[in-house]
Amino acid sequence: MELLEQNPRVLTQFVAGELEAFEMLFRQFQPEVYRWIIRIVRDPAAAEDLTVETFWRIYRGHAGFDSGRSFGAWARRIATNVAIDYLKNAQSREVQLVERLSDESADRPFAASATQNPAIRREVRERTQLAFQQLPAQLRAVAALALIEECPHNEIAEALNLSTAAVKSRLFRAVRILRTKLGNLNTGNPGTTQQ
Repeated sequence: MELLEQNPRVLTQFVAGELEAFEMLFRQFQPEVYRWIIRIVRDPAAAEDLTVETFWRIYRGHAGFDSGRSFGAWARRIATNVAIDYLKNAQSREVQLVERLSDESADRPFAASATQNPAIRREVRERTQLAFQQLPAQLRAVAALALIEECPHNEIAEALNLSTAAVKSRLFRAVRILRTKLGNLNTGNPGTTQQ
């Protein structure tokens, strides 16, 4: 993906606002930006919309780009911010549904043999997804990239413009919250959770 980044002329033209240079960068980086966003939001339809929003922000911010730096890293950072904004807005819409579901099922422990039941496995998976969606957007972005996509901490740090220590701290907090929220998914042994 570094082909156009090796051509400083295209990046200089982009900074100057030339539409043709933007289109060249869009064609090269659109698939990478889409894949990055879908890793965070886990929704293909939303990722398509957020990719468009990302490139709209890139186009509007063309004058602020330093053509001596990596366009791909800059695009990932903008894409990450767009995805986090989406997660923050989506989280507020989901809160009522999650509260209703957790009130209905808070007092139902799972027996060890119940995990063999496909309906119970589906419920565990759904409740895990809901607990994940309840994470604050900043924590959810780190958790999605680290736990689901298994990205290295230094790559996450670069994309989120954080230190590696901050990534590890956010990941620790996200895991702690998930364990607390899913603590009532007992498999029959006190203190254990289904994951």
